Amino acid sequence: MSRPVQYGGQALIEGVMMRGPRQTAIAVRLPDGQIEVTHHKINPWSARPIFKLPILRGFVALVDSLVIGTKALMYSANRAIGEEEGEELSFWEMALTVVLALGFGMILFVGLPTGSAHLLRGAVEGVVWQNLLEGAFRLIVFFAYVLLISRMKDIQRVFQYHGAEHKAIFTHEAGQELTVENARKFSTLHPRCGTSFLLIVVVVSIFVFAFLGLNPLWWRIVSRILLMPLVAGVAYEILKLSARHMDSLAFKWLIVPGLLLQKLTTREPDDSQIEVAIAALNGVLETGQELT
Repeated sequence: MSRPVQYGGQALIEGVMMRGPRQTAIAVRLPDGQIEVTHHKINPWSARPIFKLPILRGFVALVDSLVIGTKALMYSANRAIGEEEGEELSFWEMALTVVLALGFGMILFVGLPTGSAHLLRGAVEGVVWQNLLEGAFRLIVFFAYVLLISRMKDIQRVFQYHGAEHKAIFTHEAGQELTVENARKFSTLHPRCGTSFLLIVVVVSIFVFAFLGLNPLWWRIVSRILLMPLVAGVAYEILKLSARHMDSLAFKWLIVPGLLLQKLTTREPDDSQIEVAIAALNGVLETGQELT
């Protein structure tokens, strides 16, 4: 029995990318006011049978999303200012971009909290207490980072498109016609959002790392990095499970923190931004693909 596709998306520069199993549709508002929709075939690693195994599929999907999202973001940035599409990034250029992005994330969310907790090992002793302190620092860094970027003027417009993306997906999932009027009624907060996923990653990391050893510092950092695929995989399964059981009271409470955090990463869009999100979703729905 086939299961309907759960479509997802990403806010871009003056646009939205919607993703299906084998194709993405990118809608961008051009400088002349027109909406341009382009289709891009994808062959994600996460579609291969071996990478559909629980836990493993979460980390693979994260890397896939990072690669596809980076390409879409660069494409939209060029088109939004009227530049031609230009040449696509080579394999090595994309690999370098992904490695740098992951490296920055590891420094910010692994190295900084772990190093900070290590400096306080004289005041806070014990493996569990030290690792819980590290987890607290990681949460602080994460919230501070989200709060900081949410206050950037240029990013706030991207966050409006983020809200428009969620409204369009909600409209489709409700079985309603994809119109601006229908989409406007729905929330900008969606339980399958990447923002919620990142929060779950941070929380899961606290539990996973809580009983790891402390010394030396280099191994303390390396052990966290080595376990990040496991953390991402567990977080992915939790997100998927909660999205499927939203009618359950327990799972409703589970997704509340992520929804609250989305209040920082989404903004109420205007009608023109909702039009772009609908154009992107219509673009990917044209393929009519279903997961089997």
